Amino acid sequence: MSRRSLHTPAPDVASLRARLDRARDAAANADTDALLIAPGSDLRYLIGQAGGSFERLTTLVVPAGDAPPALVLPKLEAPGYADVPMDELGIEVVTWVDGEDPYRLVSDRLGTPGRVAVSDTMVALHVLALRGALGSAEQTLAGPVVRELRMRKDEAEIAALRKAGAAIDRVHARMGEWLRPGRTEAEVGADIAAAIVDEGHTGAEFVIVGSGANGASPHHDVSDRVIERGDVVVVDIGGPIPEGYNSDSTRTYALGSPKGSDVEDTYAVLLAAQRAAVEIVRPGVTAAQIDGAARDVIADAGFGEFFIHRTGHGIGLDVHEEPYIMGGNDLPVEEGMAFSIEPGIYQAGRWGARIEDIVVVTADGVEPLNNRPHELVVLDA
Repeated sequence: MSRRSLHTPAPDVASLRARLDRARDAAANADTDALLIAPGSDLRYLIGQAGGSFERLTTLVVPAGDAPPALVLPKLEAPGYADVPMDELGIEVVTWVDGEDPYRLVSDRLGTPGRVAVSDTMVALHVLALRGALGSAEQTLAGPVVRELRMRKDEAEIAALRKAGAAIDRVHARMGEWLRPGRTEAEVGADIAAAIVDEGHTGAEFVIVGSGANGASPHHDVSDRVIERGDVVVVDIGGPIPEGYNSDSTRTYALGSPKGSDVEDTYAVLLAAQRAAVEIVRPGVTAAQIDGAARDVIADAGFGEFFIHRTGHGIGLDVHEEPYIMGGNDLPVEEGMAFSIEPGIYQAGRWGARIEDIVVVTADGVEPLNNRPHELVVLDA
């Protein structure tokens, strides 16, 4: 029986009100007169509903200070927001119909602002039209303001990430059902995608099955390559649960005894690197230091040139969000931040391997949210 839930829970009203209040304060602290939030994960974070936007403007206007927010949206889209407690959140709903100027509705609520911040993902059609409607107002990105709120997860968000981590762990625990010689990556990937939903996700956001030389391409998808006995296979999978929070976990498998004589020793280096990065996590350590903990182990073993991406990325309502765990990022991590730790070693034309856990920074250390074995998993072949 599928465990999939059709109900999409939203945060409680008190949590959403607190988020809106923090967003207003953050805008003021950034010398920004208003945030203009387009449909997407930022909107879901603030009102519990992601919405959608095409050629018609939908935007949440969040003025700095005490002025109430307003949701400007096409009247035909209003039913999609019926579950949002607008009155309790103090949000004015401003609808418009074709033939009206929605951009003027935004400017009417802001007067003559000096600076507005638009969502990073707002389409150019609306960005440029708002620029015209708001006169001389400077436009900046809302991302730097909103990410300061979203990087630090509250207890409910961490609980959702734990739930997502446990769900994707259950999928990895079943890998022996599908990963066998003679099957294509695409066939295995289709089974994994179905299992991701069966184990509690609303969908499979991504499924990477990189066998043999394909495992040396970090963002390989799936292909018609037939998996062979002795292959090393990278399986990177994840997706959202009904609460909207995402899983993301990678494990590396071998179909019987690996073909390469160097697999065991090389994988041991990767395992040590991933452990070193997890163990260093605690409040005050920088993202660059976490990246360096993994990278130094790999480089010292002579594989530095084969680790070709950052050590990790934040996760929440988006699979990839702040903070990014990479060299040059001197951001100190804080309690409540959640991110991946996923070093890899990729030898082009031969094979690759990656180990990935999602972790949460605690008051005095770290909590991994993925708990499947980290060693190379050898499946019967």
